[in-house]
Amino acid sequence: MQKKEQNPSAQPLSNESNTSDTRPSGVSRPFYDEPSRAPAQSVLSGMRPTGALHLGHYHGALANWVKLQEQYKSYFFVADWHALTTHYESPELIQKNIREMVIDWLAAGIDPERSVLFVQSQVPQHAELHLLLSMCTPLAWLERVPSYKDQQANLNDKDLSTYGFLGYPLLQAADILIYSASWVPVGDDQVPHVELTREVARRFNHLFGREPDFDQRIGQCLKKLQATEIDMLKKSRAAWLESGDTNARDSARQLLRNLVLSPADRQRLSGWIEGAGRQLLQEPQPLLTEASRLPGLDGRKMSKSYGNSIAMRDDPVHLEAKIRKMPTDPARVRRSDPGNPDQCPVWDLHKVYSDESIRSWVREGCNRAAIGCIDCKKPVIDAVQREQSLFYQRAEPFLQHPDRVDDILREGSKLAATAAEQTMVQVREAMGLSPRWF
Repeated sequence: MQKKEQNPSAQPLSNESNTSDTRPSGVSRPFYDEPSRAPAQSVLSGMRPTGALHLGHYHGALANWVKLQEQYKSYFFVADWHALTTHYESPELIQKNIREMVIDWLAAGIDPERSVLFVQSQVPQHAELHLLLSMCTPLAWLERVPSYKDQQANLNDKDLSTYGFLGYPLLQAADILIYSASWVPVGDDQVPHVELTREVARRFNHLFGREPDFDQRIGQCLKKLQATEIDMLKKSRAAWLESGDTNARDSARQLLRNLVLSPADRQRLSGWIEGAGRQLLQEPQPLLTEASRLPGLDGRKMSKSYGNSIAMRDDPVHLEAKIRKMPTDPARVRRSDPGNPDQCPVWDLHKVYSDESIRSWVREGCNRAAIGCIDCKKPVIDAVQREQSLFYQRAEPFLQHPDRVDDILREGSKLAATAAEQTMVQVREAMGLSPRWF
């Protein structure tokens, strides 16, 4: 029986779906895959260790991660190597910031029983795959990534003329491909990075996935299937290759997900359907997430560098003072002056934190000068404090016992390394490298 894929927090760019969840009772969802079935669909995302996070991080990413971990096998990592691509001159900040950031992940509701939380540099397979992919990735592909020139221009106080900075999109690709991530939650501005990852996987599969006896192996794979299954796959493959019928291709993919196959047979048949060789690296899809609507205290994007942020675990008194001091509609010089909520930064907070009845009260009261700006801010203060009280509650055990954070990351890094090594065994073999001796 098919379990149709649902995603309340993002719009996937394809219509692929999950298979039924048949894991034994008591086994945590993300880490159980039936060996002969297709791997559970997965998501991967990470953050550079910037220390304690603000509400922009929560509403822009973490709240979505919490939803995704209920639906997918989830990998969330501390991108400490990525931090070095732009902050290599201040490495002392990285270790200091990791624990604070991960505590905020846990405070947001990320569950280490449902998600793999790990530190990028503790899984050296990321670096190995990055190196091997660099052998066959054209330099021009990296130079055309939009953020490459954008960050060089915006971070002109740093020397970014380094290989590490040029190559960081390829390291991102390795981060994704090494876990066969089905989906990468991103905003519109990050879609080019996912597309680069897809191109890298496609090129790698083209170069190294075509086995000398590929056609013979495909024949052996097909002999293991029922006649009706073979007929459906052949017709779908022909429709895709001859006329570009994406529905036919997706139907064939869906059938493969339901068939009992070895991982190697599944990879070969997947590549055969596409008209290519063995699909050693899986092409991910971007999972578009809605841009955060939460501005900073001054109406600009919330950022610690702008000094306009509200920390996820701000002191309640400090929080109230911050919001009370927020600028409002400049037309309301006096209490009796009518205002326009659309010209007020506080209104953007109401869009996130207030229900329709409160927003109606604010708009009418502001337009008629029936309420003052402090009256308008009070429901926002109350709502943010309620939200943060849950963050405090979840964070408290880890603040009292910070070694628990280290334990979570240590265990998660072991799980991640095990999954990553499965990919690297195939990659080394395909590239003609010897198996690991130790």
